Order: sequence, then structure tokens, then C-alpha cells
Amino acid sequence: MTSNQVKKHEMRQWGRAMKGENSWTMFKVISEFVDGFETLNKMGPCVSIFGSARTKPDHPNYKKAVDIARILTEAGYGVITGGGPGIMEAGNKGAHLYGGRSVGLNIDLPFEQGSNQYVDHDANLNFRYFFVRKVMFVKYAQAFVALPGGFGTMDELFEVLTLVQTKKITQVPIILVGTEFWGGMKEWIKQVMLEEHHNINPDDLDLMPIVDDPEDVVAIIDQFYADKGEELSPNYEL
Repeated sequence: MTSNQVKKHEMRQWGRAMKGENSWTMFKVISEFVDGFETLNKMGPCVSIFGSARTKPDHPNYKKAVDIARILTEAGYGVITGGGPGIMEAGNKGAHLYGGRSVGLNIDLPFEQGSNQYVDHDANLNFRYFFVRKVMFVKYAQAFVALPGGFGTMDELFEVLTLVQTKKITQVPIILVGTEFWGGMKEWIKQVMLEEHHNINPDDLDLMPIVDDPEDVVAIIDQFYADKGEELSPNYEL
């Protein structure tokens, strides 16, 4: 078959509404970035806490998240969460009850309610776009603490690990809380990603220590910055 005999197919086109929508989307995105930067710039050094929205207040992980946020507050850090229920609520609660900065980065979802009651009124942000929200989680966090969660927690955790691994942000502590929950995942990463397929470096495993005691979370963060000898600052690469 010659090139002249090849049938030419008609290229599919976007609908008319799409062209105008792209321009408006740009302005909506910019607006969310501006609101987020202006609000979080005032909060000072914070630690982002990730975890399941489905964790109930009587669950040990909820209580552990409250304790972690309390200890972070006593150490002078603000707490950033997704602003929703579960572990997010617990993180905000621990900061709020003990006089710390309590930030909520809520996302508009059809199946979850709005911000929990423990978010500071002047630090309560609502986002339409996940990627803008992720920038806010990362840019102002001096450390990340991940408690047991689902797909959203995994998404946030591995995004941060990727940013640190690729040096798109400065290295900060990324702490997994709960040996029973995270231990199997880390062992799979070691055996499959590292040893069988060589898809990561051995040092990458050191990016995510696992602890069970809330006191150990702050100890790791404090030791990290004591060793670096640097002032706390936002990640300006983002």
C-alpha cells in the first residue's frame, strides 16, 4: 500500500465550550494559589499530617494523631491537615486544644463534608483542584507525618517522597506512624523495588522511618534540623 492509498481519518475536535473553559480555569487556579500563599505565609513553620478520613474518634490511631499534634504544638510547630474528618480532624484537634496553629486544606468532594470544627477560622482553605492543594501541603511543611490511610494518604505520601527523591524540594523528615500498617509496605519496597528490580537506591529507604510513639515523631524532626543547622523556611522551589 502506497502513501497515497492510506486512508486519511478525520481528526476529532474539542467541543466549542472547551475553548472558553480553558481560559476561565487558568484564572480559577491562579486564585486558589494566591489565597493559599497569602494565608499560609502567615502561619509560620508547620508539619503536614496525612491519614484516613474514615478513622473514628474512638480508634487508637485517632488518639495517636491528637497526641502527635499536641507534641508538635508544644514544640512550636503549626499543624496542616486536609481539614476533613478522621485523622485530619484528630490532627487539627490536637493543635487547636493546645493553642497551636491549626490549618485545614479542604477539598471539594461530593461524598465528604466540609472542614472539621478544629480548624482555625483564619486558616481554613477550600480547594477545587487537588494539585493546588498538594502544593500548599508541601510548600509550607517542615516535615510530613503519615498515619494509616487509604488511596489519598498513599498519593500524598508518594508524591512527597518523589519530590524529595528527585530533589524538587529540599529534604525534610517524612515519618510513617504505625509499624503494623506500614512495615509490610516498606518491606515490599525493599524486596521488590530495590532488590529485585533495582528501581530505587538503597538510600531511598532511609527517607521514611517508621515509628509507633508520638514522642519519636518530634524527636526525629528536631534531630533532623539540629543536624542540618539551617533555619526553617518554605520550599521555594514550588
